[in-house]
Amino acid sequence: MSQEQPKREDHQEEAITYGDVFNVQGGLKTKPIASVDAATMQKVESHLLGKNPKGGVAAAMQSAAMKNERDGVVGLNDINNIAAGDGVSVKETDSPGRQVISESVGEQVAQKSVEEKEKRVNKLVEMVEQFSKKAPLTSSLVQEMGIGGGGITIGEALEATVLTAGKKPVEWSDAAAIQAAEVRATGRTNIVPGGVAAAAQSAATLNARITKEEDKTKLADILADATSKLPSDRAATRRDAEGVTGAEMRNDPNLTTHPGGVSAAVAAAARLNQITN
Repeated sequence: MSQEQPKREDHQEEAITYGDVFNVQGGLKTKPIASVDAATMQKVESHLLGKNPKGGVAAAMQSAAMKNERDGVVGLNDINNIAAGDGVSVKETDSPGRQVISESVGEQVAQKSVEEKEKRVNKLVEMVEQFSKKAPLTSSLVQEMGIGGGGITIGEALEATVLTAGKKPVEWSDAAAIQAAEVRATGRTNIVPGGVAAAAQSAATLNARITKEEDKTKLADILADATSKLPSDRAATRRDAEGVTGAEMRNDPNLTTHPGGVSAAVAAAARLNQITN
């Protein structure tokens, strides 16, 4: 029996600690991740976010705790004093154009992640590029890009336009496309005061009188954080894409749409939603 104790110490050296998984310092760094710690984080994370995201702090802690428990490093009811004393927490803070989720253990930030919306918008930019190149958009490509869940909204498509054509001066065709997108997102027939469509129309009017390109209002100036400027929003459909495309073409002197512009972003979002549903 006396020879069994060194065997447990060997396991202790192989334990997955907080320092192995997260960028933490001090005493917490060398502590094995315990089962009750992981369960507590799961509850807190689920309460605020409504789920336990893949790759989140709770998921990482649970995986490590399960291994530590299998190896005999921690018991089912074990909890670290640091985590118990200072607790685990999930906080959501606002910053310009996005929300940041900070997850902490023992008052140390274990991980920060940007709201899912920003990730979806960035991925949609890839989709717009694929769409503009007329590359086939298959379900396997969508899965590879990691997009899904709830559908890409019209507002998110407008925000993606900032990254694909943000430097383009706002023209009447852009304003018409933005108005069509706003109407379909909100279900209103009138322009929302202070909304993206009203701003786009004003920009198009002013730009028509300005000769220097650098002085003109750009799409990025209008569409940045578009989702927060819409009183309501919904997933883009094929009919939405057709309506926005038609509005842009009818108001363009050459009856064309701008590559990577508003209609291209809405069309890519609609096609993506059709594939994932």
